[in-house]
Amino acid sequence: MSDKTIFARIIDREIPADIVYEDDRAMAFRDVAPQAPIHILIIPKKPVDMIENLDDADEALVGHLVLVAKKVAAQEGLTSGYRLVFNNGRDGGQTVFHIHLHLLGGRPLTWPPG
Repeated sequence: MSDKTIFARIIDREIPADIVYEDDRAMAFRDVAPQAPIHILIIPKKPVDMIENLDDADEALVGHLVLVAKKVAAQEGLTSGYRLVFNNGRDGGQTVFHIHLHLLGGRPLTWPPG
C-alpha cells in the first residue's frame, strides 16, 4: 500500500482526475464531491501536509496557488464572485493531508460556511 496521498497520486497520474489547469508548480482539478456547482481544488505539486509545515521559502508557492485560483475562476466564468478556502487540520475540516485551496462558486454562497 502506498503512503502517497490521493493528491500525490493524481499529480503522478496514477489515478484520473478532471484537470482544469496545470503548470510546473500547481495543478487544479474538479472535486469529486462538489459543495457548489463549481468546486475545484488547487494543489501544489510540492507535498506539504498542513499549513503549519510551510516555511518561509513556500511564500511564493502559496501566493501562486491564489493566482492559479484567480485564473481558473476566470476560465470557469465566475464573474459574480467565488470563495477560496484552505481547510487545515482535522478540526478545520481537512481530510487529505496535502495542502489544497478550494475554489467554490456558481451560486450565491452563504456565511457562516459551516
